[in-house]
Amino acid sequence: MVMVGGAPMVLYSMAPLGPLREGDTVFSDGQQRVQMLGTSEGSATQEPDTCLLDPGNPLTIAQEPTNQANGTLVAKVQGHSGKEWPFCPSPAEVLLTAHQIVQKPDVLRVLKESFTPSLAP
Repeated sequence: MVMVGGAPMVLYSMAPLGPLREGDTVFSDGQQRVQMLGTSEGSATQEPDTCLLDPGNPLTIAQEPTNQANGTLVAKVQGHSGKEWPFCPSPAEVLLTAHQIVQKPDVLRVLKESFTPSLAP
């Protein structure tokens, strides 16, 4: 039973990575401070132009790395619906480099977090 349940996870983690394309979903590799490209509607000009991405935060690639200078790419943040400073709001476009993202979530870390009870009170 463990083999049947574990085989897809092992195969998924061993699958080769493809090229980054516009519209692909990628994930933040750890907590990252990134530069926001635009301001959302109704935002004040005194807001900072950087924000934080949570570890594993999903992002959609808006522009491929080949369209940007020095290997950077533009991605849209998914996940956070509200504006919780210092975290990136959901519709924001951010500027990233390839080392700040992973193409698939870390399966072992997700399993460890789901089976380990929270130690916070």
